[in-house]
Order: sequence, then structure tokens, then C-alpha cells
Amino acid sequence: MKKHSITYLLLVVTNLFWVSFYAQKSQIQPSKTTLKVEKTTTVVDTIKKGKEIALESNDEIIDTLIVEKGKFKLHKKNAHASYYANKFNGRRTASGKKFNNNAMTCAHKKFPFGTKLKVTNEANGKSVYVEVTDRGPYVKGRELDLSRRAFMEIAHNKGSGSMNVTIEILQK
Repeated sequence: MKKHSITYLLLVVTNLFWVSFYAQKSQIQPSKTTLKVEKTTTVVDTIKKGKEIALESNDEIIDTLIVEKGKFKLHKKNAHASYYANKFNGRRTASGKKFNNNAMTCAHKKFPFGTKLKVTNEANGKSVYVEVTDRGPYVKGRELDLSRRAFMEIAHNKGSGSMNVTIEILQK
């Protein structure tokens, strides 16, 4: 049992290293927003939710949150969505990319790989932006399989395994 724990820990550390390495090398760079502040001000941090930061003049805020801008076309209301099990973490998806349960990705049966979707939980109105990287789900009646992170960000009940969502497609 101890041997499996150490192996798992090494796998997680290695995976985190490669994810951060490729994030630095990728073409998508986080948007840098500079905000000039006069006097002392408190600003709510967008990365660590709910935490306030005291700023003084000439301080700079760098926001790494990526928000898709553009028109969204409604694809389906009241669609059934679930999330990937942890056993798929690190495996190859149908698109050839490695699956990461902490990424904002999803699986859909027919959308082309790379399609950006806005998924909104109908129970509470929260939404996330995800990219189609895999095929599935292979359960009758389900429309989307979200990564665990995307699912938990919009989940009304963290203990649930599925929800009804609205799917919108980013128009280019």
C-alpha cells in the first residue's frame, strides 16, 4: 500500500511539472491587465476568491483568468452533463491530448475538437467555458462529460454526479 502511495505521489509531481512546463511554452499567454491605483485601495483577487488585496499607487494587477469573448449560439437547453472519473486522469483523449481533470475541458459526441463551449448550470446560473477534447459520454441520455474542475465550479450540490445544463457554442 505504501509503495502505491509513493508511486502515485511521484506521478502527480511529475504531471504538475510537465503541465507547468508546457503552459509556459504554449502560445496562449495570460492577459495582463494593468490598473493604476491612486491612494490605497482594496481590490478583490480574482484568482483566490474572496481574498482582498491592499494596493498602493503604482501597484500592478495581473489577472490570469481567461474569459472567452464573442457571440454564443444556443445549442441545447436542459442537457444532461456529468464529469470524468479520476481514473481517466493522464490518459490520452480522442484528440490525442492527455486528459487533465484540473483543466477546463469536456467530451462531446459530435462537436469538432477545439470547439469552445459555454456550459451553464440551470439550477444556479453559474457558467464555465470549456474546450471539446474528447468523445463521449457513452451513457444513454448524457450530452457532455465535463472535467472535474469545470463540473465543480458550476455544481449546485458538490456531492452530485450529474446536472442539467445549457450548452452554447462560441461563434467565430
